[in-house]
Amino acid sequence: VQLQASGGGLVQAGGSLRLSCAASGRTFSNYYMGWFRQAPGKERELVAAISRRGGSIYYTDSVKGRFTISRDNAKNTVYLRMNSLKPEDTAVYYCAGGDTTKYFYTGKSLDEYDCWGQGTEVTVSS
Repeated sequence: VQLQASGGGLVQAGGSLRLSCAASGRTFSNYYMGWFRQAPGKERELVAAISRRGGSIYYTDSVKGRFTISRDNAKNTVYLRMNSLKPEDTAVYYCAGGDTTKYFYTGKSLDEYDCWGQGTEVTVSS
C-alpha cells in the first residue's frame, strides 16, 4: 500500500493539529497502521497504532490523553489528532502500515511495518 501523510505545520504550545495519512494501492483494511515520529538526533519512535478495524489501539505514554489515532476504512485514511501540543512533540511524523490477518494486532516495532509514507513535519513553539 502507498501512503501519503499530510497535516503537519507550525503551532504554538497548547495548540492542536490533525495529521492524515491516505492509503492507496491495496486493501487498506488488511493493515494495522501506526504513526511514528523522529526528532532531530533521536531514533524514530512509535507514537500510536491502530488495528485493522480499530478494535485495538496503542499509545506511547508521553502522548496518552493528548493524541487520538483513528481510521476510516471507507476513506482509506488514518488520522492522528494531536491536542495540547508541547515543544517536545516537535518531530517529523510518519505513517506506516503492516499487513496482518489478525484483526486486533498492532505492530509495536519499526520492523513490523513494511509500508511507509513520507514524513510530515510538526513544529511546536514555546
